[in-house]
Order: sequence, then structure tokens, then C-alpha cells
Amino acid sequence: MRGEARIRVEAPAEKVWDLVADVTRMGEWSPETYRAVWLDGATGPTVGARFRGDNRMGLVKWSTTPTITAATRGEEFAFDTGSTHWRYEFHGREGGCEVTESYETHMNVLLELASRLTLRDRALQRGMQKTLEHLKAAAEAG
Repeated sequence: MRGEARIRVEAPAEKVWDLVADVTRMGEWSPETYRAVWLDGATGPTVGARFRGDNRMGLVKWSTTPTITAATRGEEFAFDTGSTHWRYEFHGREGGCEVTESYETHMNVLLELASRLTLRDRALQRGMQKTLEHLKAAAEAG
């Protein structure tokens, strides 16, 4: 299963990257992740750093322990939760940038089928768009 969303932001790619890559602020953008903290002494976005993400959807809560897989300021930020690879790409455009958020699951066939039957892919698509809209508002606000 995979999906992506994109948005144009009237702010430099580096500024928007700084917002996304500070995972401790993810709760400000995401409708699903409400808290994230660095683990193992990590203090920022470097490849191999880990963090815990606390999530909720309705009454259901869960945590993940992602590992950062890409951290190139102004270009790419990505992490893997074990079942899903999340990626943000930043492409500078005159006066701002385009941000693409995407995910790709690496689940077995039965879990992927269950995700499709429960419309998880639609929820993720809506969540990504909301995340990007919140990110845009923050980046453009100053």
C-alpha cells in the first residue's frame, strides 16, 4: 500500500524541512501523531537516530519507534516505523517550495488486505493532506 500528498508552501524549503525534521513538533501538524520524543540520546534529525511517536485514531492509541533513514536539509526527510516508510521531499520553487509527503507499507499480504478493508489507506491520505495544510500554515505564518 502506498500514497502521497503534496502542497505548495510560500516559504524556503530549508525552513519547511526544519519544521518537519523536528519530530518533537509533529503533534502540531499531524491529526494522528500527538507526541514524539527523541530516543537513545538523539537530539535532532540524523540518519540512524530513533524517536518514539505516540499516535491515536479515535479511541485507539499506539506507539511506534521509527528510525530516520534520510535527513538532507531542504531536500528530504524520511523514517521507517518497521511496517511503513514515510518520506518528505522538498523542491524549491520561486518564492517557496513544493512539499510531498508519502508512505509505503511493507506488510505481509494479510495485513495489507486488512488495511484496505478497513479503509486505512483513505485515512492515511486524508491525514497526510491535513498534516501538509497545518505545516503550510505554520511555515507561512513566520
